[in-house]
Amino acid sequence: MKLLLTSGGVTNPSIAAALVSLLGKPIAESRALCIPTAQWGHPMCGPESVQGFVSAGSRWQHSSGVGWQSMGALELTALPTVGAQRWVSWVQEADVLVVDGGDATYLCHWMRVSGLVDLLPSLADKVWVGISAGSMVMTPRIGPEFVQWAAAPDDRALGLVDFSIFPHLNAFPTNTPADAERWAAEIGGPAYAIDEQTAISVLDGQAEVVSEGEWKRYG
Repeated sequence: MKLLLTSGGVTNPSIAAALVSLLGKPIAESRALCIPTAQWGHPMCGPESVQGFVSAGSRWQHSSGVGWQSMGALELTALPTVGAQRWVSWVQEADVLVVDGGDATYLCHWMRVSGLVDLLPSLADKVWVGISAGSMVMTPRIGPEFVQWAAAPDDRALGLVDFSIFPHLNAFPTNTPADAERWAAEIGGPAYAIDEQTAISVLDGQAEVVSEGEWKRYG
C-alpha cells in the first residue's frame, strides 16, 4: 500500500502534490473511505468530532474535506459484525483510505480485530492517508506518552514501516522540540518529529519527507 503519513493532513501544496503523485490522478477524481475509529479511543474526541470528520466539516478541510470525488465512512468497530463478504469490496473499490487521529493503539487493535490489517498486502494500488494517530499506527512504537486508551497493553503499533513518528511538533505545549528529543531517546530506532506542514510519503518501502514546515529525523 502507498502511504502518506501526516500530522495534520493535506495542509499545503507540496503535500497535495505528493498525494496526487501517489494516487496517479487528481484528488477530485478519487474515491475515499474515511476511518474515524481512532477517535473513540482518545479522551479528547467523541461524537461531535467523529461527526465533523465523517461529514467533512470545516475543521477537517485538510483530510476528509479536501475535495474527494466521493467519500464514505468505514467504522472498523462495526466490521466484525457485518462480515468480510460485505466490507472488503468497499475497501477494494476505494482509491484512498483517509484515517483520522485519536489513539493509535486503539486503532491498531481494531485494525487487527476487523481484519483490515490482513487485507492491506493486497491493496498495493491504494493510498493510505494518515492523520496523526492514523499515521502513527503504521509504526513500530508510538511512545508511552501518546497512549491514551486505558486498555492498551503497551505502546506497540503495526510496524508496517521501520520508523516512529512524533506528530504535531510545536502545535501543543507538550509537543516541543525538547519533548521530541526526549521521546526519540526512549523510542529506539529511526524516528521523525513532524509538524502540521510535513508528511512522509512511503512508496515501495522508500520514505521521503515532504515539508513546507519543520521536521527532524532521529537515528
